[in-house]
Amino acid sequence: MNRIALRAYIVILVAVLLLGGFSFFLFEYATQAEDWVIQNGSPHVYDGGNIATGVVTDREGVLLLDMTDGRKYSSSEAVRKTTVHWVGDRYGSVNAPALSHYSTELTGFDMLTGTYKYGENGGVARLTLSSKVQTAALEALGEYKGTVGVYNYKTGELICAVTTPGYDPDNVPTTGLETGGPNEGIYVNRFTQSVYIPGSIFKVVTLAAALETIPDVQEQKFTCTGEYKLGSKKITCEEKHGNQDLKMAFRNSCNCAFAEISQQLGADTLERFVEQFGVTKSVQFDGITTKAGNYDLEGAMSWDIAWSSIGQYTDQVNPCTFLTFMGAIAGDGQGVTPYLVEKITCDSTVTYAAKTETRDRIMSASTAKVLQEYLGFNVENKYGSDKFPGMTVCGKTGTGEVGGNKKPNAMFVGFVEDAQYPLAFIVAVEDGGYGVKVSVPIAAKVLAACKEALDK
Repeated sequence: MNRIALRAYIVILVAVLLLGGFSFFLFEYATQAEDWVIQNGSPHVYDGGNIATGVVTDREGVLLLDMTDGRKYSSSEAVRKTTVHWVGDRYGSVNAPALSHYSTELTGFDMLTGTYKYGENGGVARLTLSSKVQTAALEALGEYKGTVGVYNYKTGELICAVTTPGYDPDNVPTTGLETGGPNEGIYVNRFTQSVYIPGSIFKVVTLAAALETIPDVQEQKFTCTGEYKLGSKKITCEEKHGNQDLKMAFRNSCNCAFAEISQQLGADTLERFVEQFGVTKSVQFDGITTKAGNYDLEGAMSWDIAWSSIGQYTDQVNPCTFLTFMGAIAGDGQGVTPYLVEKITCDSTVTYAAKTETRDRIMSASTAKVLQEYLGFNVENKYGSDKFPGMTVCGKTGTGEVGGNKKPNAMFVGFVEDAQYPLAFIVAVEDGGYGVKVSVPIAAKVLAACKEALDK
């Protein structure tokens, strides 16, 4: 009898454990099933490391990628090259984190129908990019390696974000990928994943810090003899600019004047404002985290501080991050976070719609107004406002010395002041030479394409 009772107890215990386990599974299924199915790498949603359901279009509805039956890309080679870093390739060599970030909204999950909640083919993701502007940027960059980015500094929409060399997912290159050849680095999204020695575009940062902390800096006079001595070292200028005020020193991109300003600011103040302005921080949007930059003056000597203030020394900036900095200046000291995915619809249901996200104020409105004035003066009196017909462009070029046998990075950053074209931009050309000769013409072509797109 005791044996029978013991066995009965064991059977009851096992039954209780089974019932408890089954109840736990049902609870986990009810609360976690969607995460299990939609998680990155799930064979129900992903193929080759990238999401494999739905359709992706540009801002005007132009097809970029159709994943309803395999992966069918745009019929235009240029569009394929300029958007692959955002929609991904067939083999997972180029990842598309934004689409993966919205996998639930694209695919959906239902307890009864599984991943067919929104139908067998998934949803339609409309990006903020313009395929026409992307193509214009690719053509403007030509054989150069680099990146061009343009976004609406009032809404955050990324209208253009091109990386070269491009990568055609329908014609995979087989040589020169990692050997210094023309295809080297094709898998890298230079807009989000690269950092550049900025050169003189960093003078915008130093100027902003000076305006925020040195009360009489706009009344000061700076004398440039072609060099500025700091102990046994010296900072050199390409020209002897003579006597100049702050506005002309900025227009002349005078290294000597900014070296003098850097000594008034000091290392601690420069580091504090670089942190406050966020120019070396990562930017996060749509599941994307940009690469962080660098600005480190620990143990730096006076000449190191001077070189850092003009964008050399250890300075490195990410194009997307610096773009948002320029957007904040255009926005009177307060910017917005960029975004790539505008809307996702599944049949008649909107499963996601982007919203403008305002960032923290990084400088006073009065400082931003002076920067707007000075940057506009640069274009009017140095680069040529006639290069940008129909637009009021403000900007600063840079020539980032990288050393070795390479030419400098050719940089150009700025924004358009017109209310109908609230665009901030960055052009970064590797091994390009002078920003004014290389990057300004590229920006002119891309901004003209943006204007045409926005005029429609």
